Amino acid sequence: MNLKTLAEQLGLSQTTVSRALNGYPEVSEATRLRVQQAAEQFGYRPNSRAKGLATGRAMMIGHVIPTSNKHEMVNPVFGDFVAGASEAYAKFGYDMMFTRVQDGNAEQAYRELLAKRAVDGVVLQGPLINDSRIALLNKMGLPFVVHGRSTGVSEAYSWVDVNNKRAFERATEFLIDLGHRRIALLNGLETMDFAQRRRDGYLHALKHRGLAASPDLMRAQEMTEVYGYRETMSLLALKTPPTAILTSSMITAIGVRRAIEDSGLKMGRDISVITHDDDLSYLKNGQDVPIFTALRSSVRQAGEIAAAMLAELIDTPDHAPMTRMLEAELVVGCSSGPAPQD
Repeated sequence: MNLKTLAEQLGLSQTTVSRALNGYPEVSEATRLRVQQAAEQFGYRPNSRAKGLATGRAMMIGHVIPTSNKHEMVNPVFGDFVAGASEAYAKFGYDMMFTRVQDGNAEQAYRELLAKRAVDGVVLQGPLINDSRIALLNKMGLPFVVHGRSTGVSEAYSWVDVNNKRAFERATEFLIDLGHRRIALLNGLETMDFAQRRRDGYLHALKHRGLAASPDLMRAQEMTEVYGYRETMSLLALKTPPTAILTSSMITAIGVRRAIEDSGLKMGRDISVITHDDDLSYLKNGQDVPIFTALRSSVRQAGEIAAAMLAELIDTPDHAPMTRMLEAELVVGCSSGPAPQD
């Protein structure tokens, strides 16, 4: 259905219907509600380009992705976040744009997007510690929401994040309660804020329970399956190997499992494993019974929340920064059990 047909169904002019859908104040609340209900009934969605002409907006949200994140576009976590965000964008009449830039060129990319009026706002993903992009976007006045947070940035900004520190603290405590004393951490790149917070949670739990952290049990790299396999084989070759492994990614956990099986061991009996981010559309953690004990937090939901926040910030330029903290749920699966007896 197009605008003309919807207007005919309502007995209103196309101008009135367009203004009602775009929130113009001269349209009465009763007419606005009537038009919105009819639009939902007939499945009408305004053309984003036409809406942009009516509102003076681009009706586009930007995602700037550095080329250093080589696997970002095929990462299921990124895919689920974008899927959730895109659903919310559609509800608000926005499309999305991806821009790939060389490392160090993010500032120029944001300036060009603003100068061309190509986007109405941006989502910043994968924040670093002391991420300079946040100060830049605040200075530019371009509405933005960060998926995550940036330790060391003192100025206010809008963000959606999972409580990474508490999640990894809780997972480590769970393993300690099962009798594990040598617990390894296979973390993501620790220049990334989320990885630093996860490491902090792991270390805090060890210290709180009177256990010394062992540098030989802590690894940090890009979260691939090969990384999980290689580092687990290395850990198992130690004179005193770990009895449990805490990993930052489902993809890494798959490599961990492969290494355990190739070593003739059984996951959950000989080596316990806990992973993060198991609530993914295309990488399910089993069906009725989870394969992995996991820290579960919906990345798709985070995308929806971030997109809705950004739409509100665009509509209300003077709005104070918005924040939302999500908590991860510890889901017990087949990969964890009591520490083996010597």
